[in-house]
Amino acid sequence: MNPRLPIAVLAGAATLLLAACSSGATTTPAAAAGDKIAVVASTDVYGSIVAAVGGDRVEVRSLIDGPNADPHEYESTPADAAAVARATLVVVNGGGYDDFATKIVDSTGTKPVVIDAVALSGLRKPGETEFNEHVWYDLGTVRTVAAEIAKDLAAASPADAATFTANAQRFGTDLDGLQQKIAAIKAAHDGQRIAVTEPVPLYLTEAAGLQNVTPEAFSEAVEEGNDPPAAVLAQTLAIFPGVKALVANSQTESPSTTQVENAAKAAGVPVVAVSETLPAGVTSYVAWQSAQLDALAGALNSAA
Repeated sequence: MNPRLPIAVLAGAATLLLAACSSGATTTPAAAAGDKIAVVASTDVYGSIVAAVGGDRVEVRSLIDGPNADPHEYESTPADAAAVARATLVVVNGGGYDDFATKIVDSTGTKPVVIDAVALSGLRKPGETEFNEHVWYDLGTVRTVAAEIAKDLAAASPADAATFTANAQRFGTDLDGLQQKIAAIKAAHDGQRIAVTEPVPLYLTEAAGLQNVTPEAFSEAVEEGNDPPAAVLAQTLAIFPGVKALVANSQTESPSTTQVENAAKAAGVPVVAVSETLPAGVTSYVAWQSAQLDALAGALNSAA
C-alpha cells in the first residue's frame, strides 16, 4: 500500500532499522501484581496477535488501528511516543515496512523489548534487497511471533507465564484451522494462475499453490505508489481472462488498479479483496484471515 489514501499523513524517511528480533541488551521489567502489561504494536494486525496471547493481562495500543492509514506514510504523534515510552514490549513488522515505529523507539530513549517479525521470520536472506515484507501473510511467521510474545510477556509477569503459553497454544490451534483452509485450496486449485495488484498476499497464495502471473513491474509500481509504464499496464490487462482470480489490495486505489479490476470483471474473473490492516469492526487476526481465505476459495471454485 502506498500514497493514495486521502487521510494518510506523509512522513519523513526513518533513519534506523531494527537489526534483530528483540532488543537483546534490555531486560523486560517485571509487572507489578495486577498491573496490565503495556504493549505497543505498529499495526492492529500485530496488536490483535498480542491481544490473543496476552488476554486481559495486557493493554495494547496499535499505532495504526484501522484501514484508513498507510504504514508507509504514517507520521507518528506525541501520543504514540508517549505510549512507546511506557511500553514494556513493542511489536513491529520490520523489513522497512513500519519504520515509523522503530524510529519512535529510538527517539524515546527508553528500552522496551522489541519483537521484529521480519527478523524472526527467516524469510529474508542476508543481503537481499528485493523482499516481500508482508510477512503477516505467512502463517509460520505469525506462529513464531505469537510464541515470542508469550515468552516476553512471561518475562514481564512470571506469575502469568502459564496463561500466556496456553493462550499462544490456543492461537496456534486456530492457525492450524487456517492452514487447513490453505491446504484445501491447494488440493483443489494447485498450479492455477492468479493476478494480484500488489505483492501483499503472495505468501498466502504461494502456500495455496497458486501461480501469480502478474508482471512484476506492475505490482512493484503500484506498491511504490507509481503509475506503471503504459506497456506494463497493457501486459497486465492482457492477462484477463487467462487467470482464475484477481487478488486486489482494497487499501490501494489508483487509475491503474481500477483499470485492472475493471478488466477482470469484464472478463468474468472474480476479484478477491485483501487488506494490510484489519477491516473496520474486526479485531481477530484469525477471523480476518479466515474470511479472506473463504473469499479466495469461493472465487476459485466459481471460476473452476
